[in-house]
Amino acid sequence: MTTDIEDAGTASGPTLTVDELAARAGVTVRTIRFYSTKGLLPPPVIGPRRVGHYGQDHLSRLALIEELQHQGMTLAAIERYVEQLPADLSAHDLAIHRAVVASWAPDAAEEMSLADLERRAGRPLSGADLDRLSAMGVVGYEDDADAYRVDVGLLRLGVQLLDVPIAHETILASRTVLLDHAREAAHELSRLFRDEVWGPYRERESDPEHVAAMKSLSAHMQPMVMQALVTAFQRSLSEELREAFRSGSES
Repeated sequence: MTTDIEDAGTASGPTLTVDELAARAGVTVRTIRFYSTKGLLPPPVIGPRRVGHYGQDHLSRLALIEELQHQGMTLAAIERYVEQLPADLSAHDLAIHRAVVASWAPDAAEEMSLADLERRAGRPLSGADLDRLSAMGVVGYEDDADAYRVDVGLLRLGVQLLDVPIAHETILASRTVLLDHAREAAHELSRLFRDEVWGPYRERESDPEHVAAMKSLSAHMQPMVMQALVTAFQRSLSEELREAFRSGSES
């Protein structure tokens, strides 16, 4: 149950019925109603004829709940986690929470039919769309003509990029830049952790309290680093864009 698109709620407000939300998120209507009774999902916006409408924040929350489930958290633990989140978190903020949670979850790929893939994407997918998603590493072709191997963690982003007015080559080049720098950052951070943290730890293996502290630090290191990287990248990108637009307006 991974939320695969986050554009359901637009400036005009939530637009999905409960059936559409369930199809988009890959869950049942019963599950959505159950989560609502537990307070894990905010209530829908009630429209004409008393029909409830859901949007971007509901999709993002369902995605976050799934990642927490992948970590083995019980429903009670998930309820406590969600209760601690600010009530006014945007879908963007929820997506960051999900990215941090997912950063220490194992990679997951699902096999699905074209019909299932389109339901998760929330739109029809042409042959060109599928080829573009394949080039981005989101979708892989199986031997079965109607079966696809889907990276559910990347599907939301991939579907959004289908409508971005940027050349396909530019998107792939951007992906390469991000992957190269991400690997370099991961390498340097791992080296730093190994030399500055694990090195001294190896010299104090006989200290039970220190061993316990190191195990706890190791378990929490990846999500903490992920949050720091996301925050630093957001700020750096905002600064670069502001500078680029400022320079463009002055020229």
